[in-house]
Amino acid sequence: MWRRVCKIVVYLLAILVGLAGIGTVYQWYGSVQDKKSYKPVGKLYEVAGSKMHLYTEGEGDTTIVFASGWGTVNPYADFSPLYEGLKSHAKIAVYDRFGYGYSDMTDRKRDIDTITNEIHELLLVSGQKPPYVFAAHSLGALEAIRYAQRFPEEVKGILLTEGGSPEYYKTSPELTFIPWIHSGLRTTGLLRALYHFNGFQEWVANQSNGDKLLTEERKELNRKATLLKVGNRNMRDEIRQSRENAETVLAGGKPLNIPLTVLTADYFGKLAEDRAWKDNEAALPSWSVSGKQIIVQDSSHYLHSYQPELVVDELLRLVDQ
Repeated sequence: MWRRVCKIVVYLLAILVGLAGIGTVYQWYGSVQDKKSYKPVGKLYEVAGSKMHLYTEGEGDTTIVFASGWGTVNPYADFSPLYEGLKSHAKIAVYDRFGYGYSDMTDRKRDIDTITNEIHELLLVSGQKPPYVFAAHSLGALEAIRYAQRFPEEVKGILLTEGGSPEYYKTSPELTFIPWIHSGLRTTGLLRALYHFNGFQEWVANQSNGDKLLTEERKELNRKATLLKVGNRNMRDEIRQSRENAETVLAGGKPLNIPLTVLTADYFGKLAEDRAWKDNEAALPSWSVSGKQIIVQDSSHYLHSYQPELVVDELLRLVDQ
């Protein structure tokens, strides 16, 4: 009996190894095809010896700089519901951190001062001019606040959409296993295969970023970016260093001498169920001498994809101040 069990286990392992090998080849071939049409929508600039992507449009004396949340594979597509309402009033600049969107991978550690140095250099070499209003989502709040600490003469305001506070990220649960799961699903081809099942892409959109507001072209960019980028080593290092990065921001001191607006999703009436996040959002305006919080109805974590008009209005208020 024991020998039979061992044989079955060996056969099952062999099957799994074979499937993983087939899936890896399938992912490799699919990635080669995707890269042929996954072309930058903006421009690539040399930053720290690698290429970093920046998308710009619009006009005005103030530039709104968009900082995406962790794991948002294509920031250009993610923030696109906001562009139409902003571009006639301000310039828009959407950057891809290394490992995201159309930017290269990097071997540099993803500590917050390295990241903000890269953002600063990108804005400089691409010809952007302050003053800037930072519009940051989720974990992007850390780099927006840190940028304002380090380059205060360049930043006139910050809008945080579902941004976490440094205090929250310093004590938040360890989530380092999540990017490894993402990476495993991508590299073995399982994630690519799931996109062939009816309803999977719609489920991903409903669970994450409200893709329903995106054009079909931008939905396709998100799909390709996910299959090419999700769970890569830069994303893994970002989440691994999130607590240390939060401590660095805390050491930088508060409050900032600029207005800060916090937009908090009501999670369709369920915000109160997550007491830690609710308390974090309520305390976040204390990071500014002129901070305020707005609870946004009928929205979830990717708030800008649910209530873009409200986000645009609040950004323009900061631009006009």
